[in-house]
Amino acid sequence: MKLTKLFLASTALTAMTAVSVAAEVENLTLVSWGGAYQKSQSRAYSEPYAEMTGMSFNWDESSSEAVAKLRAMSEAGNVTWDLVDVEAADAMRLCDEGLAVEIDPDEDLAAAPDGTPASEDFGDMIVSDCFIPQIVYSTTFGYRTDLVGDTAPSSICDVFDLEAYPGKRALAKKPIGNMEWALMCDGVAKEDIYDVLSTEEGQEKALAKLDTIKAETVWWSAGADTPQLLADGEVVMGSTYNGRLFSVIEEQKQPVAMLWDAQLFDIDGWIIPEGLSEERLAAVKEFLKFATDTQRLADQAKYISYGPARMSSAPLVGKHADLGIDMAPHMPTDPANAQNTLLNNYEFWADYRDDIDAKFQAWLAK
Repeated sequence: MKLTKLFLASTALTAMTAVSVAAEVENLTLVSWGGAYQKSQSRAYSEPYAEMTGMSFNWDESSSEAVAKLRAMSEAGNVTWDLVDVEAADAMRLCDEGLAVEIDPDEDLAAAPDGTPASEDFGDMIVSDCFIPQIVYSTTFGYRTDLVGDTAPSSICDVFDLEAYPGKRALAKKPIGNMEWALMCDGVAKEDIYDVLSTEEGQEKALAKLDTIKAETVWWSAGADTPQLLADGEVVMGSTYNGRLFSVIEEQKQPVAMLWDAQLFDIDGWIIPEGLSEERLAAVKEFLKFATDTQRLADQAKYISYGPARMSSAPLVGKHADLGIDMAPHMPTDPANAQNTLLNNYEFWADYRDDIDAKFQAWLAK
């Protein structure tokens, strides 16, 4: 009871501080990925914060280009973003390059309701000194149930089987995920994937496997692309973030199903760009303390099927706010969905991303 009272008192104090900061900075620009995911952030984080403080928010859907754009902004000395949603590997790169602000989780983020410090509550999800985790998600495949015949795909390697499953595929216009799946389906053991991918021969091997379906592939840049391609029947199967597929299946009721095999687990979260004024930095940190607390991360799971990054949030995940369905079975971490998974090697991609991406884009252009 005492801890609960302390938590409520702390929450009230945070709200008062946020109102004070919002009086100095009236508007924040948040950068995310658009679509169902950004909508879930708005409903869980920014809308209640705006109601509480009067702060207004501009949303920019440029997260897929965040690294390049922040490099350019820094070089020009004109940082116009206040808070940026990025994947963990990109957060590492931005931190290493001095383009993101280092965070002290126990000072800058709220403790759990029972007083557990944020650093312990987030635990291993804090993969960089500049990274504020939000969600655990996966990149996986959806397929049109009416276009795959009598036997639905059950293996990631069915993506590469044009004979059994003819038709267009949708794949991300980046190497992450595609290279790992290609190696898996070319006979590389899961535990050896990143060792193989660190070599020139391994990279060529992955691209050669992707060559087998390149002519039948639509390349996407935005997370909303594959759900739309599936809904329109323009592709038979395609990769995207599991929450986007949840939306097209459960909310839009399209004839689409999930292929969970070899889903690629990842962490997504915020970074604060270097170069903000003292007033804007203070305003961003107050919003972050609210937006990443235990309740807010659990609230996001009411709108999209991504697991909250805080341990204390997991027991609070319940039903979808609009559909009324239990969200737990739709999470990538549900045991039924996680029988064969890949974990994105953040350090590998932080080190190799620029080089492999250049090679991948050159291959795409051929």
